[in-house]
Amino acid sequence: MNQRFYSLDVFRGATVALMILVNNPGNWGHIYYPLDHAEWHGCTPTDLVFPFFLFAVGNAMAFVMPKLEAAGEAFFWKKVIKRSLLIFVIGLLLNWFPFFFYENDHLVLKTWTHASINAKGEIFGVRIFGVLQRIALCYFFGSVLVHYLKVRGAFIASAVILLGYWFLCLAGNITDPFSLKGWFGSSIDLAIMGDAHMYHGEGIAFDPEGIMSTFAAIVQVIFGYLIGNYILQKGKTQEMLNALFVTGCILMLTGMAWNMVFPLNKKIWSSSYTIYTTGLAVLVLSVMMYLIEFKNVKGAWSKFFDVFGKNALFIFVLSGVLPRLMGLIRIKGAILPNGKQSYLTPFSWFYEHVCKLILPAEPRFGSLIYALCFIAMMWFFAWALDKKKIYIKV
Repeated sequence: MNQRFYSLDVFRGATVALMILVNNPGNWGHIYYPLDHAEWHGCTPTDLVFPFFLFAVGNAMAFVMPKLEAAGEAFFWKKVIKRSLLIFVIGLLLNWFPFFFYENDHLVLKTWTHASINAKGEIFGVRIFGVLQRIALCYFFGSVLVHYLKVRGAFIASAVILLGYWFLCLAGNITDPFSLKGWFGSSIDLAIMGDAHMYHGEGIAFDPEGIMSTFAAIVQVIFGYLIGNYILQKGKTQEMLNALFVTGCILMLTGMAWNMVFPLNKKIWSSSYTIYTTGLAVLVLSVMMYLIEFKNVKGAWSKFFDVFGKNALFIFVLSGVLPRLMGLIRIKGAILPNGKQSYLTPFSWFYEHVCKLILPAEPRFGSLIYALCFIAMMWFFAWALDKKKIYIKV
């Protein structure tokens, strides 16, 4: 049954918009709780954005997979490998971009592993993994598993992966398996990538998009495919909508129950987190489908999100490129207590001299205003591309 589901486009666009919003606050030190990730265990609204996007990737796969399979094995592998490699390389280059950085007021070439060492003795380098890299890996392995195992086999494989990952976490550190320092995956990432090429935002070499935590994230894409395939099979029927809502509730409750022994945790992408966020994604999608497909409640709000989905990858990459590019432009700021000159970028200048001053007593508000202005700018680019019927696909 070949039907168009506008709600899926809106869902995908909304996840892209929210990913950009939460990734671009005016000041990382001043963020409202819902717009920040959980410190470790737990799940905030922000922690839902990435798994929702992977779920949307799986949804889209359900519509594309029949065409890939009909074209034959060679075409399937060529398409999947090409797309996966392109997304991974774009993510890697985005981590490297703009290929220069300021060191002692001079622009220095950003090499694969930098020669400079900071006070902690850490050697800096280009981070290998990231959001786009995880999307690429999850898309690749999700596509291959679905292609060869089909619906039933992919579901069984997903259960094996989630349970197997739980077992590996427990076996890797019996006494403290789910802590930042006790999680087994970091030692594997260190051995393969090296300290210099990992994320250090937690104070130590720990990569939230590393190798081992990718396994459970792959299941997120497979679940998205299974739901998308079910929607295709049933079409726009009340039976389909009811089944989605019930499935979402069951998955969410299962994830909450599993949380008692395997905590919800985005940074290690726990199995309970995969189940729980998939359940919420299905619930949100079912509500969107009810409003858009059954009640025809759409307009400016749906169009706003829809345009993000038309060029999802390009707009997300652009949202990362622009701040990095602006980082090469320096505007003199205040003199620091140590007598050194501080510098602002055009974007940080806008935050400091416009957004921050709107409500000086509440710095989080200014940070949010900046994020909203940034998302408005990204929407303008997305709208302009859509108006000219320019769709940049990978």
